Amino acid sequence: MAIDDLFAALKKRMLDMEGTLRARINTDMQVELAGKKEVMQGKQKVDGHYFASIVKKPGDVRFYFFPIYTHVDEFPEIPEPMQKRLKGKSCFHIKKSDADELHHITDLMQKGLELYIRDGLV
Repeated sequence: MAIDDLFAALKKRMLDMEGTLRARINTDMQVELAGKKEVMQGKQKVDGHYFASIVKKPGDVRFYFFPIYTHVDEFPEIPEPMQKRLKGKSCFHIKKSDADELHHITDLMQKGLELYIRDGLV
């Protein structure tokens, strides 16, 4: 899947979560989702807890997924294809993808959303 197609597929999956979350940024190069209520994020009160974003780069799409950072114990095993793309604690660099991998990303986002709802972050 080409970078543009990958970005479009991930963007659609992210924007499908609008309602519970809101898009703070929605452009041809980036989408960022956050909660819709004021919460404490660390020691700071924010207008919507950061959830995830995607950024289109020339060679890949970056998927920043904050629940994997805030709820480390809830993600003990990341699917093998995703582990190879994880750079740092919460950023995935995706150069190409297939339906299975997009399914893994969708599952991660759904689980993250459920955790944020459970903990009153969104």
